[in-house]
Amino acid sequence: MRTMLRCLLSSLLLASTLVWAQNSPEALVKSTVDEVLGVMRQNKDPQALRALAEAKVLPHFDFTRMTRLAVGRPWQGANPSQQEALVNGFRALLVSTYSAAISNGVTPADKIEVKAPQGGGDDVLVKTITHRSGKESIAVDYRLAKSGDRWKVYDVIVEGVSLVQTYRGTFSAEIARSGIDGLIRTLEQRNGVKQVS
Repeated sequence: MRTMLRCLLSSLLLASTLVWAQNSPEALVKSTVDEVLGVMRQNKDPQALRALAEAKVLPHFDFTRMTRLAVGRPWQGANPSQQEALVNGFRALLVSTYSAAISNGVTPADKIEVKAPQGGGDDVLVKTITHRSGKESIAVDYRLAKSGDRWKVYDVIVEGVSLVQTYRGTFSAEIARSGIDGLIRTLEQRNGVKQVS
């Protein structure tokens, strides 16, 4: 699972580009990827890369929907405070993993090929291929839904494996063991959050 996440998250810099505007998706992708890769060329500091993830990538994710889908049916039984803690924990987990992945896995020489969106209406799939220097290419697909006047990513599929489905299995096992609060504690521990006794 860790290898899949590294591949996935090293490709997530593309997700920052997947918000449609009046411009074509290809133009938007190119300009944002160029900006992200420009920052990476200048700086490999973990704090700067984390700030890059926060500023350029994460605003284009619907973490509430991602978390709801990953938690599955138990989400409905969680109270608003628990739901908020789950969303914050999942978001922090992805920020941390993404920051590590781009500092270790992505190079400014990587190229991303974006295919035309599939589907229609307010829910589309955008297929991409990340061509990595000296390594095998990776197919990364993004599921997006329209949120207001913007598109937001709610799932990422790497080489046919869904991020949401992968976490659903992990989260289900933890919920079965120790309930929603147990999953929240696990996420907090993985994210280095100090527990209040």
